Formats: sequence, structure tokens, C-alpha cells
Amino acid sequence: MNRFLYSTILYLLSPLLIVYLAFRAIKSPDYRGRWGERFGLTQLKSTDLLIHSVSMGETLAAIPLIRLIMQSHPELSITVTTTSPTGSAQVRKAFGDSVQHCYLPFDLPWCVRRFLRQVSPKSCIIMETELWPNLVAVAAKRGVRLMLANARLSAKSAAQYAKRPKLSRPMLQRLDVIAVQTQVEAQRFIELGVSPDRVTVCGSLKFDLSITPERLASAKQLRQAWGRETSPIWVAGSVHPGEFDAMLTAHRQLLARWPDALLIIAPRHPEQFSAVAEVVASQGFELIRRSSNLPVTATTQVLVGDTMGELLTFYGAADQAFVGGTLINNGGHNPLEPAAMGVPVMVGPNHWDFAQITQMLADAGGLRVVASADELAANLIAYFAKPELRQLAASAGLAVVEANRGALQRQFLLAQSLIN
Repeated sequence: MNRFLYSTILYLLSPLLIVYLAFRAIKSPDYRGRWGERFGLTQLKSTDLLIHSVSMGETLAAIPLIRLIMQSHPELSITVTTTSPTGSAQVRKAFGDSVQHCYLPFDLPWCVRRFLRQVSPKSCIIMETELWPNLVAVAAKRGVRLMLANARLSAKSAAQYAKRPKLSRPMLQRLDVIAVQTQVEAQRFIELGVSPDRVTVCGSLKFDLSITPERLASAKQLRQAWGRETSPIWVAGSVHPGEFDAMLTAHRQLLARWPDALLIIAPRHPEQFSAVAEVVASQGFELIRRSSNLPVTATTQVLVGDTMGELLTFYGAADQAFVGGTLINNGGHNPLEPAAMGVPVMVGPNHWDFAQITQMLADAGGLRVVASADELAANLIAYFAKPELRQLAASAGLAVVEANRGALQRQFLLAQSLIN
């Protein structure tokens, strides 16, 4: 497949994009507006730098880099795009009106051309793996210098690129700078046709996660407000449909030994907030929804984390954490977030999006991989039964985070070279 065939297929399938947006809008109110942005039909100002950060996870990793660029280059006008409402919310929360923000349009050639003609950036930074053939091709044709920041490339993704060399190779070769997370991933880019002098191993921006003293204090105060200073508390963070039952099965086993145990279950996507609350209630647990502002009482068994921006605080208020998207065929989410809050981590076997980070934490003793609800429960019980082992695991995870900081500065220097 080449780019012409890819674009033709996209045009033929474009009516389904409306169906897709309508379907998402039924499930989530956040998808019911701003459709014009998805097709490049909004009015935008020209800008010096375009930064695309996909969804919430990539945006959280990008925020420190964007702030550093803004501090060092206050003269630059910046546009930040995302593809999801959760990413959009993070951009607005972090930057307000100091950057121009919109959704990145679908990768239809006419949408991309209209969008880039309006924004007219001199440089573009794309976060992680969000590579779109027409976006890259049209930007390069307009003379935009391109950087792939915090880049990761799993073996699975590399194999998919290798199957379509006529589409993927020109796209990858148009990138001026690739700031890759690991040496293994750097080699994958090179094997796909990228010149080695364009690839730099920088580590992951996710290691430079900023945990403020205020965040830690807020977590401690939250636990005190619940009156659960000595109760076992664990978080099931960023969980997906297909994992809810496993979390509740594990928690039921924990409650059999510690009746005052508390589970904080936080779905990955807002449209799942009500769904998970219904599942918890249907299984007979006494629950509170965080959004209700009702107090957690001595009999509360499950707190549904149905708010945005509080997951880090929940991790800090807990003793252990499971990171979701890993018991299903999803690829997982960032295990560094609970580790950086001083909490031992568990994940399922499907964690390929964070394979290197997961392995580093596991090798140090800060993370365990579990394949089922029963394994999850067994590990939770083992750590709650022996707090000294839990503390050793927490310290090991923190040590990994601290030892690997520095990616932010390395990637910032590459971004500066791009901008200059």
C-alpha cells in the first residue's frame, strides 16, 4: 500500500467517520461537539510550533516539555492538538489560553492541507507513536521540520510498519529528529529505513513525572478524611471493560481477610464511569462515587473514581496499585505513575506499550505481573500481610523512577535544535 491508495481508502471510508463520531457521542457527551475541528473546518491562527499529543497519557508526558519550550522561547506561538477529549481537557487545564488548541483533523488529505495551511507551523513535534502518513507528508512538503518526541515502537508496531514499506518508509524517512525511549526501539526505527543520525536515545519523558509536595500532602489528607489510615487500600487505575469483574473478584477475596479494605476503581475513559458503578452495585458492594461528594464511611467497600485529574492522588492515598489495560488485549498504561507515588505496582501480561518500563520496575522488585483475578488477590494479600515487603517494593519502584530522570532535558535540547 502506498499513500495514494491509503488516501483513497480513507476517502471511501470517510462516511464511517461520521458514524464513528456519532457512536462515540452516544456513549460520551464530550464527543458531541467540535466536529468541525475533526475535518479541519475551524478557523485557526498561524503559529510557530505545532505539538500533537494524542490523548491524556501522551499529553501529561508532553506538558513539562511544552512548559520548558515556552519558558525558553516566550516569543513562539504554539498550537497543541489532541485526538481525545481527555487529552483536550489536560491541555486546557495546563495552558488555558496561552496556547492555541484544537483537535487534530482526520488524516484525509484535504483536511490536513487546510489545517496546515491555516496553522502554517515552522516546526512540528509529534508525541510517541501518533504518526499519520498524510500529516507527515503534507507537513514535510510545506517545509515543516518534524520531530517524533518520546518515541516508542513495539515489536508488534514495527512488524505492522514492515508489512507496508511503501506507506511507512517514506513517512518515517521524512522525520528530521526521532527522540526514542530505548536502544531497542532505536534499532527498530533504523531497520525500517530511518537514517541512524536522525535517531537519538533519550529515555522516556514519563520518568520525569513531577510529583509536587502539594500532591503528596493532598493524598495523605484524603486518606485521613476517609478515616482509613490503617485500613488496606488499593487502586485499580485506568481499568477497561473486561477488567472490572476481575478487580471486584480480587477485592472480594481481600475483604474476606480484611473487612475494612477499600478499593478505588478508576476507569480509563469517562464514558465508563457509570458502567463501572453499575457493575459494582450489581455485585453487592457498598460503594460511593467520588463525583457525588458524599463521604467515604467505615462501611464503604468501593470508591468509584469517576473524576478527572485525581488518579495520581488516589495512588498516593493507597498502599498498592493495579494498572489496567493489561488483563485485556490493550497494551497497558503507565506503571510509573503509582511507582512515583511510592506504591508497589501490579499489571497484567498485556503491557507491551510499556514493556521496557515494566521490565525495569519488575527487575528492581517494584512491580509484579499477574495473569488473573486470583493472582492479583494473592499478591495484594501477601503485601498487606507483610508491610515490610510492601515497603521494599515501593522503595524499589521509586529508585527506578529517580535513576532514570533526565529525558526531559535531553529531548528539550533536540526540540531546541529543531526550533532553531
